[in-house]
Amino acid sequence: MQKNLTGKTILILAILAVFTFLAFGIPTSWSVAGIGEGMTKPSKPAGISLRNGIHLGLDLSGGSHFVLQVQVADALNASTDNDVARIESDLQKAGISYTVVGKTDAGHPEVIHVLGVPGDKSSAARDLLTAASYANIYDLSSNADGSFVLTMKPSEVTRIEDHAFQQSIETITARVNSLGLTEPVIQEYGLGKYEILVELPGVDDPARVKDIIQQTARLEIHQVVGQPFESEAAALQQLGTIPPDEELLHSADITQGSNASDQVYLVKRVAEVGGADIRDAEPSKDPTSGLPNVTFYLTAAAGDRFYTFTKANIGNNLAVVLENKVRESAVIRDAIRDEGNISGGFTQQTAQDLSMLLRTGALPASIHYLEERTVGPSLGADSIRQGVFSAVAGMAAVMIFMLIYYHGAGINADLALFLNLIILLGFMGFTGSTLTLPGIAGVILTIGMGVDSNVLIFERIREEIRAGKAAATAVDQGFAHAWLTIIDTHVTTIVSAIILFMFGSGPVKGFAVTLSFGLFANLFTAVFVSRTIFDALLSKKARTAILSI
Repeated sequence: MQKNLTGKTILILAILAVFTFLAFGIPTSWSVAGIGEGMTKPSKPAGISLRNGIHLGLDLSGGSHFVLQVQVADALNASTDNDVARIESDLQKAGISYTVVGKTDAGHPEVIHVLGVPGDKSSAARDLLTAASYANIYDLSSNADGSFVLTMKPSEVTRIEDHAFQQSIETITARVNSLGLTEPVIQEYGLGKYEILVELPGVDDPARVKDIIQQTARLEIHQVVGQPFESEAAALQQLGTIPPDEELLHSADITQGSNASDQVYLVKRVAEVGGADIRDAEPSKDPTSGLPNVTFYLTAAAGDRFYTFTKANIGNNLAVVLENKVRESAVIRDAIRDEGNISGGFTQQTAQDLSMLLRTGALPASIHYLEERTVGPSLGADSIRQGVFSAVAGMAAVMIFMLIYYHGAGINADLALFLNLIILLGFMGFTGSTLTLPGIAGVILTIGMGVDSNVLIFERIREEIRAGKAAATAVDQGFAHAWLTIIDTHVTTIVSAIILFMFGSGPVKGFAVTLSFGLFANLFTAVFVSRTIFDALLSKKARTAILSI
């Protein structure tokens, strides 16, 4: 038995050492404020510091809280715009004339009208519009005047809107992660339709982050038709009717927000290069002026396509369009394959931000801010102090009660509680968990569950002693009888915590994680560690010795 007891003691000490290191590392500072990154370390020692593996949540470190709504109608509009251009192209290829192909009702972007098809071409137009490529997306109807109406199927509308929403979450996540923020929360907000919850702990420039999140950063390259105009009125006066496959775009300095040098360009509606064709982007410098600019790289397929186009259009103009504004216009001197530059008016920071936006992809729809809240670091510091004080005060009260009520056995329970806390903090440090106020509540509840387990075991031992059994037998029977009850209480609570983790938001998940692992640790400390301590004490006493409980 002594050999078995020695092995258990070595195992307990090894676990204590490992989790102490995971929680605290090798102590070099002495401050509770050392939890997480970005906290200022005081110059004077004041207490043991937790290692940087445990990050602070928004409610403790301060930061920004946003609720965003994705304007999914934008994605629907973009999809039907592409289909309008495709219908026009297909009709032209088939030799079918028309007056208008477009969306005549702004309130119903899912409806496309085809007007002015000659009567002798009506049957051919119907056959074209009922082809599989359209029939799978639209329901077709016709009017007495020979016009056609394509109405997008509700299932397709839902698919486009849902896809735009999920793509927005992925894009925002990529953008926020590229900023190097610690443990951000970006997820669907269950209180509204197409809403996203964004929580950014420790953000030092929320205005910049907000701007980066909401920019669509849609980069396109269009062929320019003719010379630029001084204004849109001048363009309309000279051109008269804008051809359906062309559109007018303004030029503006998007980095400075000025329209002083605005010009209007007539460009092809369908882009030669779109946002999905961008493979990579990085800030660079203009070799001539030395000013910051942005270099972008196309995918292999887009590069081949762009090379063919530019080779066939040497001498013509191209417009680099960003956020529906002409950012730059240039003459095609040579065939271009997979690399281009955007220059003019950038600072180093704006060049870096635009590069990041192009790398992470364009938002498929615009973003509307429903809620914006900032948690100051001073409030977070107060929450830390109050939370830590609550945990320490609660644990101290429990430990004192156990000493008074269970005498010498109370020391056993207190040691098990202390080891339970070390294991929980070590787990959080190893996994890089985020500590929030609900997480601190989970730690405190874990302490309560640990005490509950000890009370069950000790009361069983007391019953056996009152029945006249020896101390060693009472301990053995007490643990054996309390074991099933402890398992039952812990399993039911862990199941509840798992449900909270699956369906809860960020802070609720933090509570569920700390509670779950704390309960697993408690099963080890309350049963294995406490039993080992009892066995160690009883091995040094006579069988008739009285147990202090």
